[in-house]
Amino acid sequence: MSSGVTVDEAALGQLVNAFYARVRADAELGPVFDDAVGDWPQHLQTLTDFWSSVMLGTGRYNGRPVPAHLRHLDRLDPALFTRWLRLWAETTEALFAPDVAAALQDKAARIGESLQLALFFRMGAPPG
Repeated sequence: MSSGVTVDEAALGQLVNAFYARVRADAELGPVFDDAVGDWPQHLQTLTDFWSSVMLGTGRYNGRPVPAHLRHLDRLDPALFTRWLRLWAETTEALFAPDVAAALQDKAARIGESLQLALFFRMGAPPG
């Protein structure tokens, strides 16, 4: 476990790259992401911008995550979110001090919960 590493642009870039290397190697998540992502370098930059906005308040991310994920709804289920969060926890714990890892994990859990509510439990959506 790394100690003394704080959240800055360089650390977020390392985190995103290390994490998505794990995601791509994962038997369940890898195929879903590989089918969805056409340009991995661009996607990694977008995700780094996202986490920079979330953790550092930079405002660099201008995307819309719900519509981006809705395009792949036929491949998504809540169990994949749980798996994603487990890999996120493992990666953040490997790269950051416990308090920083916990903050990153908390943010990811909140974002994941919000995204799942939007994708799977939309008000007025027919049960299916």
